[in-house]
Amino acid sequence: MSALPPALGLYRLATRLAAPLAPLVLAARAREGKEDANRMAERLGHAALARPSGPLVWLHGASVGESRVALTLASSLIAARPGLNILLTSGTVTSAALVRREAPPGVIHQYVPADTPGSVRRFMTHWKPDLAVFIESELWPNLIVEAHRSGARLALVNARMNDASLARWQRWNSSGRALINKFDWISPADGRTARGLSRLLDRTLGVSGNLKLEILPPMPPADTLAAARTIVGGRPVWVAASTHAGEEDIVLDAHERLLANRADALLILVPRHPDRADDIAALLDTRQMGVARRSRREAPGQDVPVWLADTLGELPLWFELASAALIAGSLKPGIGGHNPVEATRAGCPVISGTWRDSFSDVYDAYETHKAVCTVSDADTLAAAVLTAWSGEKAGVKAGQAALAALTGNVLETTTDTLLSLLGQQEETG
Repeated sequence: MSALPPALGLYRLATRLAAPLAPLVLAARAREGKEDANRMAERLGHAALARPSGPLVWLHGASVGESRVALTLASSLIAARPGLNILLTSGTVTSAALVRREAPPGVIHQYVPADTPGSVRRFMTHWKPDLAVFIESELWPNLIVEAHRSGARLALVNARMNDASLARWQRWNSSGRALINKFDWISPADGRTARGLSRLLDRTLGVSGNLKLEILPPMPPADTLAAARTIVGGRPVWVAASTHAGEEDIVLDAHERLLANRADALLILVPRHPDRADDIAALLDTRQMGVARRSRREAPGQDVPVWLADTLGELPLWFELASAALIAGSLKPGIGGHNPVEATRAGCPVISGTWRDSFSDVYDAYETHKAVCTVSDADTLAAAVLTAWSGEKAGVKAGQAALAALTGNVLETTTDTLLSLLGQQEETG
């Protein structure tokens, strides 16, 4: 067993010494609603369920987006190999709720253990995965080290890292290289990640493709969509999807300009984190803009210009209602943007700010096909929405062309490779 780099060894020591504080930290998070108080033991590595007999694939996705990828992979793996045991871990209450609603029969969900050596070792000792699959960028050192020491095969699937993350890995290059080299297979989702990891590992990695682009979002229930369309009526609608702090001011400035042009204009404002809804409602109050809150089952009357969608999991509904979609997280630096594909699948023209480096490959394809309108301030944002409202269909067709260029057989290839790794493990195990 090779020695770990000094920085990684220091991290392991620090987390071992800090382990007694983990229950206190988790309890504080539970009081804030960030942990499931009834399942705290799982976060300390104590399993709530027995391990089933036979080979077991462990899929880990940090939050909702990664868990959707994990669920898609789980379904594909089970379809290719019926009866395969799947353990899916995640780290947030919202992702656990998603898995509970949408997991295929037989998939086991557990919360991922806190990244202390003891918690992770208890987890690994109980579950004994044959294949450990980490999704995107959730790379906790103890989790990776202990998974590797257990003898499991390791895969990093749909690897996606922004420039800041890659810079951190380069800064701690010996530790980063030691960790990432423990993976038997790495599938970068985009060119930037492939290039960055290639530099770090001093070997060439190709782009495997982005699994998220092949995941079809669930359609909203027909009765829910019909009711929402009745509420909206014939009003011109646009959606600001996944907004972050500091972006709502720009969005609302743009909406005020739109209201001067169309007094019946409706903005569906969807914060990335619904727990910010009270702050956004207060901001609307200072602007004397009426608001209906989805979480309170309020519906916007004709004189209410903003529908605050402070719920989770309803973006497909809002994209179906809107004639233009701002994909936020792109109006301010430091966030990196969000995925525009869901809006495109709904036939909604895409608008974006300039700060979208987390999805640079996707937006490069959108730019090539003229499938995105890039804006820089409230004036250009309002103008882009008005253009979309004019009934111009070119943006919708361009979006479909960009989507066709981006998608392929990534899910099939990923499934085949993971099953091959599992087969190798079974042969040697």
